[in-house]
Amino acid sequence: MAKVYFPQYARGREGVDITVGQSILTHIRQIGGVEINSECGGQGVCGKDVIRMDKGSEHLSEMTDIETRLSKEGSLPKGQRLACQAKVIGDAGDIRVFIPNFGKYTILTDLIHTDTDLEPCVSKERDRLVYHTGEDLGLYGGKILGLAIDVGTTTIVMQVVDLETGENVGKPMASKNPQIAYGNDVISRSGYALEHEGGLKELHDNVIDGVNKALLEMERRQGVEAGGIAKSIYDIVAVGNSTVRSLFFKQNVDALGLIPFEPLSKASLTRRASGLGLKVHPEAMVYSPPLIGGHAGADCVADIISTRVYDKDEISMIIDIGTNGEVVIGNRDKMITASCAAGGAYEGYQIKCGVGAIEGAITEVRIDKGGIQMKTLGDKPPLGTCGSGIIDLLAEMLRNGIMNERARIKENFYLTETLHISQSDINELIMAKAGLRTDQDLLIDYYETDLDHVDKIYLAGAFGNFMNIENAMAIGLLPRTDKEKFVRFGNGALAGARDMLISRQKRQDAEDILAKIRHTKPNEIEGGNFPYMVAERMYFEK
Repeated sequence: MAKVYFPQYARGREGVDITVGQSILTHIRQIGGVEINSECGGQGVCGKDVIRMDKGSEHLSEMTDIETRLSKEGSLPKGQRLACQAKVIGDAGDIRVFIPNFGKYTILTDLIHTDTDLEPCVSKERDRLVYHTGEDLGLYGGKILGLAIDVGTTTIVMQVVDLETGENVGKPMASKNPQIAYGNDVISRSGYALEHEGGLKELHDNVIDGVNKALLEMERRQGVEAGGIAKSIYDIVAVGNSTVRSLFFKQNVDALGLIPFEPLSKASLTRRASGLGLKVHPEAMVYSPPLIGGHAGADCVADIISTRVYDKDEISMIIDIGTNGEVVIGNRDKMITASCAAGGAYEGYQIKCGVGAIEGAITEVRIDKGGIQMKTLGDKPPLGTCGSGIIDLLAEMLRNGIMNERARIKENFYLTETLHISQSDINELIMAKAGLRTDQDLLIDYYETDLDHVDKIYLAGAFGNFMNIENAMAIGLLPRTDKEKFVRFGNGALAGARDMLISRQKRQDAEDILAKIRHTKPNEIEGGNFPYMVAERMYFEK
């Protein structure tokens, strides 16, 4: 039988049997481990799942209207196709597909140091048996390790910990979440699970395979035989937003893709690792803390744990601008949260000049009389602008009069001969920042306080770690306040997962704080006034 081959990738070299009527993107998904940028989940909107045919183009459908339009605009090079649009129309011969390299992601692995006491759920008893909360897991094999996992929409970051000493085993491991081939947003993925038979299993297997591969890569780097580390992992804590956490545990996500976008259950989860397909000790357990509500998930709980917001008298705020944005305000007495889809545009998605945090992404921009100065990841030629660069670009355009306070430009602004930001890009950016900023302002109001009484503002994740805070305040993405209030705390979700891995008390804290949290949906609370509130924050202060 004829096959579709992807010779750039080890698994792709074996090929996959042709299924007539299905797109090339569908064939990519069947293999797994083949990376392609499919931000819109195969809807043909993003135009970034570009492929080049090395053989067998005659077995594909004609170019669609979407491809023709992109080709005329110059976005789709001559002779190339979109994987989601190119469908197989015959199986008379093999097809060979080349996927242009869209870059290696730079993933934040930095963790804040916490003072958590070592008190894990798993331990060795005198009879050399390993127990997990009283359950016998078998004979002690020389090590008791644990695994903390932050399952992000775009990335997976993990840390192995020695549960007998509390020391990290090697450095954190980071990789792209292979589910990115199903779309860069959680709505695309929940939609895929809902609309495709076997879609939930496919997405679950995809992310679990990503974790297993990362463990193998860690062992390879440390010169350990395959399974040499994994077989000693007895306990795992996994966190993520409501959708990716549910997919990780193979839970139904239908409700998260439909109004009112709430999980079927917010309860914490404990499962046997082997039942999930994780290749660790066969009796290992996997725990995930409760969900807060909507898309504020277990990763947000982990942020709260790692910052200790729940244990302070002073009022603090957490702002996590990722593919999904979460905002938290509160202290030991009460907390309020909200979530919104704010990060896509600022992570380089949804805008034509944008890219993720890949090599060649513009991270810093400065405009002066001498022209434009830029820095890129890896000092590579500029491919596009990622989040921190986008913030700088908007702020610099505003300062230099290239863009006015109403977010208008007279013409496309070029950073290079071919790379530019357009008015439509700016429209996407001001809408995204206005939504997140509205949530920040309303949570402060709901808490019946003001910005002066907020002691610390924690900036979570890669976005918060690298952004220019002054520029973010200048464009209204962050509130104008004393810069000293802002605290960058790296991968707070992974740090919180690690805390819960080494401490039974932190797991209990995670269970207990849910009683203090009120999850809000400002758009529902404010009703018809909410669009006007967002509109007020779209533009810039003079």
